[in-house]
Amino acid sequence: MFCYQCEQTAGGVGCDRFGVCGKDPETAAMQDLLVYVTKGISMWADKARAVGAGVHDADVFVVEALFTTVTNVNFDARVVSSMVRAGVDIREKTRKAYVDACSKLDRVPEKLEGPAVEEIPDDLEQMKNLAARISIRERMETRGRTETGLEELITYGLKGAAAYADHARILGVEDDDIYGFFHETLAFLVDRHPVEELFAKALKVGERNIRVMELLDAANTGTYGHPEPTSVRITPLKGKAIVVSGHDLKDLEELLKQTEGKGINVYTHGEMLPSLAYPGLKKYPHLVGNYGGAWQDQQKEFDAFPGAILMTTNCIQKPRDSYKDRIFTCGLVQWPGVVHIENRDFAPVIEAALAAEGFTEDAPEKRIMVGFGRNAVLSVADTVVNAVKSGDIRHFFLVGGCDGARPGRNYFTDLARMIPEDCVILTLACGKYRFNKLEFGDIGGIPRLLDVGQCNDAYSAIRIASALADAFGCGVNDLPLSFVLSWYEQKAVAILLSLLHLDVKDIRLGPTLPAFLTEDALSVLVENFGIKPITTAESDLAEMLA
Repeated sequence: MFCYQCEQTAGGVGCDRFGVCGKDPETAAMQDLLVYVTKGISMWADKARAVGAGVHDADVFVVEALFTTVTNVNFDARVVSSMVRAGVDIREKTRKAYVDACSKLDRVPEKLEGPAVEEIPDDLEQMKNLAARISIRERMETRGRTETGLEELITYGLKGAAAYADHARILGVEDDDIYGFFHETLAFLVDRHPVEELFAKALKVGERNIRVMELLDAANTGTYGHPEPTSVRITPLKGKAIVVSGHDLKDLEELLKQTEGKGINVYTHGEMLPSLAYPGLKKYPHLVGNYGGAWQDQQKEFDAFPGAILMTTNCIQKPRDSYKDRIFTCGLVQWPGVVHIENRDFAPVIEAALAAEGFTEDAPEKRIMVGFGRNAVLSVADTVVNAVKSGDIRHFFLVGGCDGARPGRNYFTDLARMIPEDCVILTLACGKYRFNKLEFGDIGGIPRLLDVGQCNDAYSAIRIASALADAFGCGVNDLPLSFVLSWYEQKAVAILLSLLHLDVKDIRLGPTLPAFLTEDALSVLVENFGIKPITTAESDLAEMLA
């Protein structure tokens, strides 16, 4: 195996024996093969669309397949291999749609090669052999590390965008042009291209990801209302309990419906924390608060949790034996040996919660504020602008992104602590757990820490920054605003590409730079966008405030 798509990849180079995330070589091979099959599907889908023969099954499959290969989603090689085989059927269906449409138009269909026609064996060992032949390492040998790394940058951006597109689709919001872009870009990646074209395509991924995040924002707010500033309990209450982690709001809503009146308290965990600010979700009285912190602490936190655990989407780690019989997965996330919930029938989760002890007493009450999405912040934009003009607010910092276990992430805690009292911190994604339980106070009634939401709520942050720029008659880069981002997986890559598409300059990124980008590639990003690796909180803060 060889995988370097996440920040914590072994030695800062690549996982080649076993994934730091827990992914075994067989699962890694099946994931590589699944991405390869999506390229074949998209080659036909791109051609089919050009003759008016789009195949929606191909659209959905490609998005789900890419999301399945995001870090910490599906660790079950058996399930992923079955998706590969399903993908072969989708590829043939899409090819036939194209050929039939050409026949009706009296056109000669093009002959395609590579992943569009590659025979995918049924035998697992032969599948692994094929995966080795189409692996990243093999492309490095023929295309070089820089070209391969940029191809992977595009692929990882697509994976991140696919995650957001899938969440939006689940809530009934889709965009046919976005599906077309996925197919066009995956087909593009089959052939070799100059470095300049690869950079341009990566920025195009960033541009289209903004549209995807807009779709998800519309899906979430259209279904559950705009997030509202909300005081959230972060200590448990006495009673039976279920904790929900991941990202999917629909899964949480269905669980809340099925647990009504059963005497079970429901808690959010990790990236589900922002759901407590949506009117359509916080209306359930048994959604009582948030438990624990970011994804990488789950083994310790779930071990101590006296109830059932539901994992939605990504963020799962290898479950400990102490709670393996009371953790459940749903959607695309799976772990071998863990019960997987189909069709959102959460009866097994509820049974496990009722059988567990639950919390035996109330813990001392502690609370934090969430719910400062674009609607909430822009509703007081005049107050914010006046505070800047009067000098009450000197600077804004966007400090957020993915959290992780690698040493050095205390940088983000140190930075937040050091930011002066006349400055405001915007934060989003699970990186906020590094400091979101600290006391920051307010500036003239404006909280100094504004939790914008999940990672996909970068769209809200972009809208806020754009509105401030408009109010001051300047560009985003001219605002008293600094970006300090932590990254871990592919959704963070997609967001970074979106910011680069918007020409946001001088982003600080950490705790390490991507292993898939060579020094030559990084030099282009530094030269064109001023991307900087984080150094120390003290020196970075001084430079940003200078």
